[in-house]
Amino acid sequence: MAERPPSRPRVAWEENRAPQESSSPPEPHEVCVPKPLQIGAPSAASSWLALYRKEKESMQFIQVFLKSSEKETAQKMRFLETICTLCKAARCKGLSRGLNAFCHKFELAENIKALLEEEPRDHLQTAVRQQAMLAIAALSKVEMVLEGKKKSLLEACFKSVFLLPPKTDMQGLDTTLYFETLDAMDTMLRTLVLSSSASGFTELQTILQMLLTFTNCQSAVVCERAVGRIGRLSDLLASCSSVEVWSIFVGDDASPACHTEIHMPVLGQLLGHLILCRTCKSWEISWVALDALHHLFRFILQQKCTTLPEDNAEHPQRQREQEAAITSWLSLPSTSNTTMAFGKYLQPSERTDIVLVAIEAMRDSSIYDKEEASSILDVAVREPASWLTEVPNIMRCIYENMEHVHTASARHSLDRLLLLMTDQCPMEVVTSLLKLSPSCDSAALAMWDVMLSQPHTLEKVLRELLSKLQDQQLRRVFSSNTEDACIHHLALLASSDIKPEEFAGLYKVHRYLRRPSLALLSLVLRGLVTLSQRPETARKMLVLLPDIMETQQNANSGNKMKALLVFRNVIGHMKRKEASPTALQLVDKLPPLFDDQSSQLRELSICLFRDVMQTVVGNDKQQMRKNVRRSLLPLFFHMSDQSESVAKASQEALLVAAKLLKWKQLKRLTQTQQTGRIGECLLVQDRSRVEEYLSQSLPYLKDAQVTLREAAVRFIGLAARHLRDKSEEKLSEICNALQLLEKDAELSVSSLAAETMLTLRSPTEQPPSGWTLWALCCWPCKAGQK
Repeated sequence: MAERPPSRPRVAWEENRAPQESSSPPEPHEVCVPKPLQIGAPSAASSWLALYRKEKESMQFIQVFLKSSEKETAQKMRFLETICTLCKAARCKGLSRGLNAFCHKFELAENIKALLEEEPRDHLQTAVRQQAMLAIAALSKVEMVLEGKKKSLLEACFKSVFLLPPKTDMQGLDTTLYFETLDAMDTMLRTLVLSSSASGFTELQTILQMLLTFTNCQSAVVCERAVGRIGRLSDLLASCSSVEVWSIFVGDDASPACHTEIHMPVLGQLLGHLILCRTCKSWEISWVALDALHHLFRFILQQKCTTLPEDNAEHPQRQREQEAAITSWLSLPSTSNTTMAFGKYLQPSERTDIVLVAIEAMRDSSIYDKEEASSILDVAVREPASWLTEVPNIMRCIYENMEHVHTASARHSLDRLLLLMTDQCPMEVVTSLLKLSPSCDSAALAMWDVMLSQPHTLEKVLRELLSKLQDQQLRRVFSSNTEDACIHHLALLASSDIKPEEFAGLYKVHRYLRRPSLALLSLVLRGLVTLSQRPETARKMLVLLPDIMETQQNANSGNKMKALLVFRNVIGHMKRKEASPTALQLVDKLPPLFDDQSSQLRELSICLFRDVMQTVVGNDKQQMRKNVRRSLLPLFFHMSDQSESVAKASQEALLVAAKLLKWKQLKRLTQTQQTGRIGECLLVQDRSRVEEYLSQSLPYLKDAQVTLREAAVRFIGLAARHLRDKSEEKLSEICNALQLLEKDAELSVSSLAAETMLTLRSPTEQPPSGWTLWALCCWPCKAGQK
């Protein structure tokens, strides 16, 4: 069990740092305020002259360093220190313009970046990184020097430090050096923000946005370092008084008396990532994330107080409540409680950003806990009026991530969110999805599939689609009149006004399911599955079933599953006399699906086969018996299916078949699960079908399942002895088929095939057929028995 992080992370953080590290990192250089030069004051003139000479020497050294081909660590350090000295001298003299030109001419920022990128990322042994960041901080105070270069410099700094190994793994690491390097980064970031004057607030958000990309890293160390820097910047943000916030972040011209909240576009994303980091399994990450959240909560409450004039009666009370709110928030135990605590203070766009972060966290590649991300969405689902106000943005995020979410709990939460938005805002949802994917790609198709999976949302979606189709400008979304008819007829099905016979008459005119596009077929089938769950709607759909059968010839597994669900629902809502003709047609279409790669499709097709056998009545029973005989062997083989649910479904279907055929012996053996004797029973009961059984068995020699290949080899060995034509040619043909399995990857299959061939080729007199023959020759072990 992971160690629980301290209740007051900020205090613990300060206590746990190295003794050498100061709680407030020093500036890279002292602020030098130049004094006016006084006539008759030789000391001042001498000081100015010394400063001038030092500036000249610094510039000369920088030029020499940049021209040299080989640069030692000591030279690099002096180069970086010289930049700090040069910036200090220029600022003291008030000659930043000249330094600006010098920095651009000799590309000082680019050379600092190059030095950072040259530093090895597998160890930390020098202070070059530390000094480089102090040099960047110094340059940031010189006007225009870093214009357009800050982002690339920051990226180099972050990669150079964040991607280092854990401090415990770095050989020869001086702990002080590690913490001083992080302190230098904090100093640099703070200086970049504070030195940007009116654009400081924008600068802060840019830095935070860059840091957020590192919180998604698979490495816990990288995430911890990035979140730590976010915490320091959040502390800076929360530590400013309201007056300082306006003067630094909004601009000197803004009046502190203006009681308006500061809009921070990155706040929602920041909170979303930190809330998820708080529940991380690594207590170090959880610790620093909680610290950052504490600072952000302080900042948010301060802004709420700022919106009230100081002479307002509520202002003192609000300030007194602030500390109590922070203390109460720190004790919140769950992700959902934390989300709600922040949510009531946020703007709609900020809440939306938290939802978007949670959706992205559900991707298979995300490092965040899927259950915690689901907890955030649960809050949004419980309070949709305040959390789900920006439907187009949320729809885009779902669309971009839908195909990358496969965890069951995460997918369930995503589906639940989509269904809720569809139920409450059907027009916005449908319009957004049509704009995102006019041609209906796989991601959009998955979303339509969810939206049409529930009766209450299906009807709303159909109404919106019909309204869009009536708009001539949007008819291009659907490529043909036939596809328009699909949507129109789905809407008619959902209507309670039209009777089954009326719908049948209308459908026979269009027959829109005969040649639909593959994308639209999936959409229509999903709608039909949902509609067929109601008895009154299912009765209207009987006219559709023949065309649905035709569409399944080249359909994928997903569409086949949907079609079978439609058949099951429709037949289940009909009386046996009504369903009997359809069941007779369906029984021939199902056996090819018994061998599908999808275990779900195998199970569903076998279960439906079992049900339709029991549906026929009257004269249809005789024809059903003929059709069922052809499916006995596949059902027998799939009693050995590796999927337990498929094996159970096969046993139940075989039992129903035995009852329909009135084969008592097969019924008894199936009931008692005597798998080893069922094969012999089939051969003895219906000797005229031995060759047909052999032909049916051969494809199973290539089946992907080991258990089915074994069952096929055993049955072929037994069936060969029941052949009327036992000529050498026939036996050789069988042995040639078995010979392909001698190189089977599974030893049990290859050895069984070799033993069976040896037995078939033996010239000795064969023992009489019977139960012992199966046991002696073709069932040498109990591996295949149930």
